[in-house]
Amino acid sequence: MPRPGFVLDVDERTPPLLVHEGEGFRMQKFPLGTRVVYPPDPLPGIRDVNAAIRHALVHPTGDSQPLPDLLKAGMKLTIAMDDISIPLPPMTRPDIRQRILEQVIELAARKGVEDVQIVVATALHRRMTADEIRRMVGERVFRSFWPEDLYNFDGEDKDALTLIGTTDKNEDVEISKRAAESDLLVYINVNLVAMDGGHKSVAIGLAGYRSLRHHHNVDTMMHSRSYMDPRPGHSAIADSATRMGRLIAANGLNVFQIETTLNAETFPKNLGFLNKREWEWSAYDQGLMMAARKANHLAPPRARREFYRRVEAPYRLTGINAGEVEAVHEQTLENLHRQQLVEVRGQSDVLVLGLPYISPYNVNSIMNPILVHCLGLGYLFNMYRNMPLVKPGGVVIMYHPVPWEFHQIHHPSYVDFFEEVLAETTDPSTIESKYEERYATDPWYTHLYRTSHAYHGVHPFYMWYWGAHGRDHAGDVIFVGGEPKSVARLGYRAAGSFRDALEMAKDTVGSSPSITYFHAPPIMIADVV
Repeated sequence: MPRPGFVLDVDERTPPLLVHEGEGFRMQKFPLGTRVVYPPDPLPGIRDVNAAIRHALVHPTGDSQPLPDLLKAGMKLTIAMDDISIPLPPMTRPDIRQRILEQVIELAARKGVEDVQIVVATALHRRMTADEIRRMVGERVFRSFWPEDLYNFDGEDKDALTLIGTTDKNEDVEISKRAAESDLLVYINVNLVAMDGGHKSVAIGLAGYRSLRHHHNVDTMMHSRSYMDPRPGHSAIADSATRMGRLIAANGLNVFQIETTLNAETFPKNLGFLNKREWEWSAYDQGLMMAARKANHLAPPRARREFYRRVEAPYRLTGINAGEVEAVHEQTLENLHRQQLVEVRGQSDVLVLGLPYISPYNVNSIMNPILVHCLGLGYLFNMYRNMPLVKPGGVVIMYHPVPWEFHQIHHPSYVDFFEEVLAETTDPSTIESKYEERYATDPWYTHLYRTSHAYHGVHPFYMWYWGAHGRDHAGDVIFVGGEPKSVARLGYRAAGSFRDALEMAKDTVGSSPSITYFHAPPIMIADVV
């Protein structure tokens, strides 16, 4: 039985601990008494993945017929799936989406279904490239369907969107017309974190700005006590997605939801020490660590980035459920929590986070400063249930170099947001009211989103809002090793070392603060009680 996660109290015997910092890591000595939250060991994977997929398709969860019974000759079938933003890092091939797609398509062919289209549910994310899609779906599916019947969703194609209706909270629900007019919509999800899946899949993944603006906004983020706690009343964004998804179902769209969960085997063998607790490193692990650290130090930035781009996670499947959306998602969350939940007692004055090289929005790209902000205060800060790991008004210390660097093709509106908007103000509400609509409707950004591989013009705003709750909760935010100019533009402070950061934090939390180091990745959720 794999070991659960646990909380270590640093004492005289505790070795220096690994802390991620972008495309690299450091070994950091922490003060005595620091709490270190470690994730659970990886759960065992399902041995026969193809058999598990078949079982899920013919033994659905909730009020749903088996998939073979839903497939009929002459019907219009749409298959949608999560995009490149999950899982992180990308999983070794074959991707679980490929395995599921092949079985769904085979069942449809046996039933005589000819009108089949596959859409990557990108919402306002960048379009995936042909090679990225080929890697995800496999050669056979790619050759059979690309590009006419396998394509990226386009949230700005007005003719390809349809208004389903309005929720009781006056939220417009506008999604893919092809999906809405299908006799059956099959959605394939990879559930990496607790906010993935459920009604979010269709109501957000296949929606454009008209719908997304109702929940991707400052008010919603500030009323989401944790994005990773989708229980009713805990996450306003999850509540909004649920209202939208239920409206879609009430209007007759038959959704057959397929959700998968993965274990915590995040890094391949050559980086296997990153999956382990430091005092359990073998001599081989220590050698790998020292070699990797030396290579990171000597390699030029481009070579270092290319190395990390090639990392593939040897994730193993821990669960697959299919059928009615809410019933499926309930089982998914149970599986996810078996792998990720760690009980932690109480809050600390200081929270320490090491930010890795990857986030949902820089796969095969560059982690720009806005994405650093989002990863730290939006994602890792929110990896909790009940209450944050840091006290209200406490200090968040993060490790990342925060380079003033952007991918010009993927993130064009980010460049302007960073240089124009943040130069004037970092206040999320002011940014939203003064600038959002102009960026969201800018014709050039829209053109790049539709024809190139750029994130939508409004996307940097969403990333800024994503960190609004964490930013509001913390009394101070300090980056260790961050480029001072970039960090200052974000509205935060830079420190040369952890010792310097603690010295700077004295004004907020005093000279003897309680400290918690959240030792992730691998991903976990702190169940703070």
